[in-house]
Amino acid sequence: MSDVALRMEHVHKKFRKGEMFNSLRDLIPALTGRMFRQQELSGSDRREFWALQDISFEVKRGEAFGIIGQNGAGKSTALKILSRIMKPTKGRMMVNGRLSALIEVSAGFHPDLTGRENIFLNGTILGMTKREIELKLDQIVAFSGLEEFIDTPVKRYSSGMYARLGFSVAAHVDPEVLLVDEVLSVGDYVFQNKCVARMNEVIRSGATVLFVSHNLKSVAEFCHRCLLLEQGSAVMTGPAQEVVSAYLNRCRNAHIEDAGAKLVTISNVTMRDEHGECHRFQSGQKAWIDVELRARKRCTKLSVSLYITDDEHQNVFDTSTERLGLGNFTLDEGDVYACTFELSLNMPNGIFHPAILVYRYDTQTEYDSLDPATTIYVGCEEDVRGTVHCFPRVIRHEIHLASEANLAAAARDASDGGKDGPG
Repeated sequence: MSDVALRMEHVHKKFRKGEMFNSLRDLIPALTGRMFRQQELSGSDRREFWALQDISFEVKRGEAFGIIGQNGAGKSTALKILSRIMKPTKGRMMVNGRLSALIEVSAGFHPDLTGRENIFLNGTILGMTKREIELKLDQIVAFSGLEEFIDTPVKRYSSGMYARLGFSVAAHVDPEVLLVDEVLSVGDYVFQNKCVARMNEVIRSGATVLFVSHNLKSVAEFCHRCLLLEQGSAVMTGPAQEVVSAYLNRCRNAHIEDAGAKLVTISNVTMRDEHGECHRFQSGQKAWIDVELRARKRCTKLSVSLYITDDEHQNVFDTSTERLGLGNFTLDEGDVYACTFELSLNMPNGIFHPAILVYRYDTQTEYDSLDPATTIYVGCEEDVRGTVHCFPRVIRHEIHLASEANLAAAARDASDGGKDGPG
């Protein structure tokens, strides 16, 4: 048996933009309108675009392989071709083994059926037999945490309950090849941790996993190798951490190239530990952020702001060179300014996005911003949650038993107190 589980060979996929006319009633007004826009009559080629262009890669059995890129890069299109939802325009693809695709959790649910009935419906759609579903039914229900509502029609479920049940069914399919598209963000924080743990179990079981996500931390942790797509073309394939770093650098460089006529531009931002540029840190670890600016025109009273957001886009920290006591500064045309922020990353486990802003406080003028400037992953050994890590320790842990001896002594004390009191 071949050790290749998935393969794409020179795959292209073309789509057509604009309206499709299915009736004479719609077509005649459209053609009449185009008579006055003659250039569109011969512009059909401009309405076609390539969602994928010459994509080739292969995934070995038991390997976890990631696909990353910006919105519209072609990630989901590639997964839909591999799952046979779409056919490639050119090229060929191959899948060896039983395949299951987690592309839309809860796709195929019927709102009038109960949660239990939808487990059987959705499980069948995902390729499970009735016997398999019956054997795993209790596990699926327990994983979802919806035991109390499992016989309620799902139209009465909240969106979170809906997603939890959908993932629970999909997570208990035992495929040889699993395609995953942005499904690890369903439900609340506790349920997301269960999803991550379940995905780790699937990978450890030897299944081949193709994982598409904007969550770069998950890609870097789950995947051995990774493919970076940009506007439908393959940019880079290699070890996951290297491809993630290249992706972040490309996003940063694209900002610099688009600087245009800005008076001051952020020309470089690097986050590092004591060994050099880094994206993975431990809670409490020191980190340094190097910032470089370039001036196109003279600008006065400038300040550099640093702020950090979490993966929910909530601001968890911000400061600036001016608020840290350095005052403001002036740059003449062609000047280069550099500064370094030193931080202690007292954060819990999570994904964080440092950002840089060039700002003038007195006139509230924003000259340039880079948000995010980079993405970092913070890990910690303790199970702490929230915005900051206060490094907690339990320094006292006692249990005072209400034993019979203690109760008897307390009773005697109460009795003696009563005798000594005024009569």
